[in-house]
Amino acid sequence: MKILITGANGQLAGEFRKLSKENIHDIMALDKEKMDITDPAALARILSDSGPDVLINCAAYNFVDKAEEFSDAAYKVNAEGVKNLAAACSKNNILLVHYSSDYVFDGMKEDFYTEEDKPNPVNSYGKTKLAGEEFLRESPEFLLFRVSWVFGEGTQNFLFKLSEWSKTRKILKVVCDQISIPTFTRDIVTLTMFAIGKRLRGLYHLTNSGYASRYEVARYFLEKLGMDTLVLPVTSEYFPTPAKRPYFSAMSNLRLANALNVNVPDWKLGIDRYVEMTFGKKGSNA
Repeated sequence: MKILITGANGQLAGEFRKLSKENIHDIMALDKEKMDITDPAALARILSDSGPDVLINCAAYNFVDKAEEFSDAAYKVNAEGVKNLAAACSKNNILLVHYSSDYVFDGMKEDFYTEEDKPNPVNSYGKTKLAGEEFLRESPEFLLFRVSWVFGEGTQNFLFKLSEWSKTRKILKVVCDQISIPTFTRDIVTLTMFAIGKRLRGLYHLTNSGYASRYEVARYFLEKLGMDTLVLPVTSEYFPTPAKRPYFSAMSNLRLANALNVNVPDWKLGIDRYVEMTFGKKGSNA
């Protein structure tokens, strides 16, 4: 299978690129300079030349707070970019795999969101991701995965930032009223490839299992690292941000688990593997 990946420098694309090193699939990953999804003409040329069977879109504008001020920039990538990809893939008979976010929901349900729940984003980032979903649905062949609190190899995730903060601070304050599901890039890649192989189509929630607050995630992660950092719970009001976050945006992965007949790992197991892979140890409570 020949696979083309956008957003090559991101943490999710980086995990996909490991498949190429293992000679599992013919994978070509391109960064923004080589494949700008906001440029329809360039997209058409690249897809015509490369001829992939599948295009996995890992390119995204993920700066949630900046999206409040620069909503046009976020929309250009998260919505118009997806529209361009959908049109180009449809023309070339290519399966398009795209990732959206739990931030398309408002967090007011107070239960796990399913694929049947109506989105209602509360910030600009979520609105651009939802617009991208709507453009994607115009394509006859697509796989749409909503993910949440993604972490993996790289510096642009909550866990890496926690590890850096804990080096210089004995006390960390972390919000306890934002709840979702941390999701490991390794599991996203594994389940994505499994779904492609099973010829799944349509919308699925792709997360690890369980749920947790940012505070609970921070405590578990730092304990696994063997850090004695004191983690204190605070409300979101303690750290005012330009973008509002949903209170409870955890999504049910049951539809995907049933379609693939798998048990999706718990978020804690994801963190366990991340710690061992990134920091070379199993932690004090392993």
